Parts: sequence; structure tokens; C-alpha cells
Amino acid sequence: MKLRITILLLIAAISTLSAQKKIAGNYGYKTECMGVEGDGSQTVKAWGNGRNRSDAVEQAKKNAIRDILFFGLVEGKQECQQRPLIYEVNAQEKYEDYFNKFFADGGEYRNFISLKDERIGDKINRDRKRGRGSVTNGFIVRVLRSELKQKLIADGIIPK
Repeated sequence: MKLRITILLLIAAISTLSAQKKIAGNYGYKTECMGVEGDGSQTVKAWGNGRNRSDAVEQAKKNAIRDILFFGLVEGKQECQQRPLIYEVNAQEKYEDYFNKFFADGGEYRNFISLKDERIGDKINRDRKRGRGSVTNGFIVRVLRSELKQKLIADGIIPK
């Protein structure tokens, strides 16, 4: 009887340890504000998940822009604009064709983001999480918020 209990406890411990490594890619990390620049851009730490590092970088860029557009930044420093650029309810669904094209691989979202704030130390000590078959990385990116807002006004997504 004691042998069975010991074996069951050992199996449970091993399965728990292996399960912890597999869920890292499934956890949703939030974009957080790192600071505001004088030109109206925001420096944020965004997280991306992908098959490899380059996929994770692209997903982090998209997540940073999407959070600023639709959700605002509630994590990190309070000096960032916490309100989203688009206040309209269900705007992502209403303008689905526009945003699908905007966020497509190689789409226009790339014109409003920069990795130039990431220092060499950040590149070496970049936050990394691994899950089964995927990589989750945190990156420091700069979102050109004022230029993004002007683009949305010009395209008729938000009023002036």
C-alpha cells in the first residue's frame, strides 16, 4: 500500500514539473509602459509568441500597437497615455477588413514601431519563456503614437 502511494506521488510530482514548462507559451503577458518620449511616442515592453524568435518579434510589435489602439496601457508607468486611441465599441470588428490588412505580415503597422530603444544589454538579457513548440519573448519597442493617430484620422477610423 505504501509503495503504491509513493509511486502515485512520484508520478504526480513529475507530471507537475513537466506541465509547468509547457504552459509558458500559453500565458498572456500584458504590454507595459516604460516611458514617454518628447515626440509623443511611447516606449513599451511588449510580449510576442511564435515558433521562433523572429515570429515572436513580429507578434510583439503587433501586440504593442493593438494594445495602444484598442485597450490602452494600464501596466507600467503612469505617464503613458492609458486611454486607447480608438474609443468606439467593437471597432476592431467594425473595421475588420482595414485592420486585417493593417496587421498583415509586412503590413502598415511596421511604419509605427521601432526597436531602436532596445539596448545591447536588453538584447542579451531579453525575457524568454519556452513552451512546447513555441517561444515567448519580451521586447522593448517604441510606438509612434502621434503618427499612428494621424493615420487613423486620415483613413477615417477616428474623428479629428
